[in-house]
Amino acid sequence: MVDHSFADLALAALYDTINPWGPDDDFYLDLVRSAGSVLDVGCGTGRLLARAAADGHPGRLTGLDPAAAMLVQARRRAPGVEWVLGDLRCHRWQGDFELVVMTGHAFQTLLDDEELRTALRAVRSALGTDGRFVFETRNPAARAWEGWTPDRVHEVTDADGRTVRVWQEVEGAGAGAGAGAGPAGDRVTFTETYDHTEWPRPRSSRATLRFLSPARLTGFLAEAGLRVAERYGDWDRGPLTETSPEIITVATPDR
Repeated sequence: MVDHSFADLALAALYDTINPWGPDDDFYLDLVRSAGSVLDVGCGTGRLLARAAADGHPGRLTGLDPAAAMLVQARRRAPGVEWVLGDLRCHRWQGDFELVVMTGHAFQTLLDDEELRTALRAVRSALGTDGRFVFETRNPAARAWEGWTPDRVHEVTDADGRTVRVWQEVEGAGAGAGAGAGPAGDRVTFTETYDHTEWPRPRSSRATLRFLSPARLTGFLAEAGLRVAERYGDWDRGPLTETSPEIITVATPDR
């Protein structure tokens, strides 16, 4: 889950512990390995491109993220990768990349229509003629937010063997007593809390994510000159169904 609280240096150092490598990372790593030039938008701690670099990727690897604290982690793990501070509104590339990815549900942090259109136009500009843009969003039909309740605490152990507890609470009508709130339109706002055994008190952050349907995603992509080439419902490349947890989209420039 993408979370702007990871602009905090202490939380950025814990990001990979709280969000361990999983099937989604394997999915994207396969794509990166097969592309000569890659832009990772919202690269976070840089683990995807760092793994590709460690495996001997011979081409251009560029990570873009607005959180300086996250890029501190990225630069430590892979100084040879090009790490860029900022977002798609302040950096422009012209046909530089064979592959652009947005992982970790970063796409869902694009909340406003114009913000989304601007980002997609920038992605289209960054792609070469035969390029691919690959990203995922949570399927709104699966209603993932119903599981974001304070009684569902996730515990992980950091590198020093200390416990970190993480839980979420959705805002809005019906959010009390673990019921889970519905979206306000297509947006879900929630608080995520982190409790480390070495901290004097828990740290919390508030975030909003946008849940777009497949049809609306396709419409926004088309406006930017991108078309859907493939779409999956899970990381095994299964078909997208009503109950699929993800909407994984592979888009290409519309000729």
